[in-house]
Amino acid sequence: MNTMTEAAYLADKTNWQADDHAHHDTGDNTIFGFWIYLMTDCLLFASVFATYAVLFMNTAGGVSGRDIFELDYVAIETAALLLSSITYGFAMIGAHKQNRATTLGWLLVTFALGAVFIGMEVNEFHHLIAEGNGPSRSAFLSSFFALVGMHGLHVTAGLIWMAVMMLEVVKRGLGNQTVTRLSCLSLFWHFLDIVWVCVFSVVYLMGVL
Repeated sequence: MNTMTEAAYLADKTNWQADDHAHHDTGDNTIFGFWIYLMTDCLLFASVFATYAVLFMNTAGGVSGRDIFELDYVAIETAALLLSSITYGFAMIGAHKQNRATTLGWLLVTFALGAVFIGMEVNEFHHLIAEGNGPSRSAFLSSFFALVGMHGLHVTAGLIWMAVMMLEVVKRGLGNQTVTRLSCLSLFWHFLDIVWVCVFSVVYLMGVL
């Protein structure tokens, strides 16, 4: 009887290790697949950056970047988004430690910072359009709204994804699949921060020179 019990225990342990290894492999494959998606998204942003580089001088007699860009305002936007990258890192530390409260707390802070960024960007767009500097005014403004707006749509999608993940953490805890999804969102969020640094440098900083 003891031998049978020991054999059953060893069989269960083997199955558990195999399942855990399978989940680990699946998570690695998921993250690798998401890296491939980010590379395709990188090509998309590169195309829009190239379009902006060609068109930013075509103002059609209207305003240029020097006339409309407010670096102090955009610097606050940038600080909010870059800080959110740090807070998301803290959330991932909590997730790997299986600390639900820490993970949710830092995700909430990250969400708030991302919402501040989007709110300020929407306000900037509204202000420009209200003054007659909408995307149809010139090729420069069309490319500006396309590039900055596309990044803003990505951030908005990230915020929706983050809200869903917070609900998942509340309901399901921090299982392997949930941590893998948080890791994919982490890659996406950090990628958007890198893209924004490029936008800030190429569009805003160079635009006021």
